[in-house]
Amino acid sequence: MRLLILSAAALTLAGCATVSSAPVEEPTAEAPAGACDATPVQVHLGKRVSTDLGGQILAQSGARTLRWGPPDSAWTMDYREDRVNVRYDRDMVITAITCG
Repeated sequence: MRLLILSAAALTLAGCATVSSAPVEEPTAEAPAGACDATPVQVHLGKRVSTDLGGQILAQSGARTLRWGPPDSAWTMDYREDRVNVRYDRDMVITAITCG
């Protein structure tokens, strides 16, 4: 019985023990690799859609993936910081470029 009581007391006190560790680093404001930035690609608004232009937008935005948005299409609402979205109209002219 004494052994049971001593074991319970030891386990209770073990939960209060502290462990020293290295200081925690503050998070940085840097964007992760592959994060999209739509600012530099706004110059492509009004241009006609093409495979080559899609490649330029992908490279200039820093994104890893490109999603085309045809007219009258539904999109999922999932947010991906590594994706650039390019919407275009019925005349195949780019109307919006966003990230997500």
